[in-house]
Amino acid sequence: MQIEQDHYKVLGLIPSANIKEINDAYRKLAFQYHPDRNQNSAEANEKMREINIAYAILSDPVKRNDFDIPRGYHAITPKFNTGTKVKISARSTTPYRDHTGVIEREPEKDAFRFWYTVKFDLKGFSTTHRFAEEELVEIAEPT
Repeated sequence: MQIEQDHYKVLGLIPSANIKEINDAYRKLAFQYHPDRNQNSAEANEKMREINIAYAILSDPVKRNDFDIPRGYHAITPKFNTGTKVKISARSTTPYRDHTGVIEREPEKDAFRFWYTVKFDLKGFSTTHRFAEEELVEIAEPT
């Protein structure tokens, strides 16, 4: 049986790394180990394969969550706080996908993830809906 590698170690990251840190680490390592830069060495090819697999998993929120949970890497603290402005991910299956809302109250935690109540102001009325953490994307406030 082959032991699966820790994708965070492959990219030189910690499990709480954000997507920008993941992208930066991937670009740096891909540049360093790209086979064209290393005369097509077998070692560089193998390292590049590991880097690509790690990046494919860690850059996808659903695959990353599936990787993190069995290893205990999933968040111990919530990612969003009350009042945080969020956008519902395009991957969400709800009719609210791509809508913007605000976290209404502190999240609830079950065995696998945090659940957030998001308030939407749509066409003159307010509504709330519950979302899993991986369905939400924080909206950066303009500076």
